[in-house]
Amino acid sequence: MTSSKNSDIDPRYQHLKHNLSGIVAADLGEFLELEIPPRTCLMSPWLPSGGLTQVYAYRGVGKTFFALNVGYAVATGGEYLGWKCPTPKHVLYIDGEMPAADMQERLRMIMSDGSITTDNFILITPDLQNAVIPNLATKEGQHSLTSYTDEADLIIVDNISTLCRTGKENDSDQWTPVQRWALNMRSEGRSVLFVHHAGKNGGQRGTSAREDVLDTVIKLNPPKGGSPAEGANFEVHFEKNRGFAGTDAQPFNATLSTMNNKQTWSKQSLVDSTFSRCVTLAKDGLKGTEIAEELGIHKGTVSKHLKNARAEGLIM
Repeated sequence: MTSSKNSDIDPRYQHLKHNLSGIVAADLGEFLELEIPPRTCLMSPWLPSGGLTQVYAYRGVGKTFFALNVGYAVATGGEYLGWKCPTPKHVLYIDGEMPAADMQERLRMIMSDGSITTDNFILITPDLQNAVIPNLATKEGQHSLTSYTDEADLIIVDNISTLCRTGKENDSDQWTPVQRWALNMRSEGRSVLFVHHAGKNGGQRGTSAREDVLDTVIKLNPPKGGSPAEGANFEVHFEKNRGFAGTDAQPFNATLSTMNNKQTWSKQSLVDSTFSRCVTLAKDGLKGTEIAEELGIHKGTVSKHLKNARAEGLIM
């Protein structure tokens, strides 16, 4: 049975079979003949256009620093941690908890490289609202943001706990309304980056069903043997990487340093980062066993790094 009266059907697919409920179906030949544009990347290689992604970490590791830099790079056609954005795109950043003063400070720090402000970056943050920040787990909350989401190529939801208030994080059914909204954004060609907290076990907090439809899942780990005084310093691990692999999916260490309110990010392979930490701890007088315990790595790995460090003359 087909019907041409359902206005909810995408005009591109009106010629395909669809029932009175608007469910569209295509036989194999029809599907393969459809002119579907190939997926491109807003930020190569892990943030596809029309893609659903997530970054998560413990509190204080640097999730918002990460998400703001991603958003600004996409909005300006720039790059972040070596990930390049081919062309500027419209970004909607929905913040659910940061004080406006802190958000201003971080954004000014990001822009201190001389880049100009951009109309491509739209921010919704709690301190600007007269009412409660919208809840993306409800139709009312989703509808209240439509005029902004309609203009966006990338929507950053920072974070799930404050903006997707489902009641029970461990209940996969409670996540369904948010997932439906995200899939709708994807079907309209928009990308979504969810920011989330890690639980006590180190994995993402709440139901793992969130990951089912995601293209990319990134976990930010605090560096082993690191110190909170180091500021934003984290290991980037790809836990799900649909569409890319190999060196693009290798973990690395990212460090933010600031001077005169100007930010500089450095990137180092995890192997090189671990080597540097072994050398630093050895210079501080720690023995191999103590270094292994401090960094949470095998003693054999420490021995290998210290042997190479001696050969290079870095330690006695």
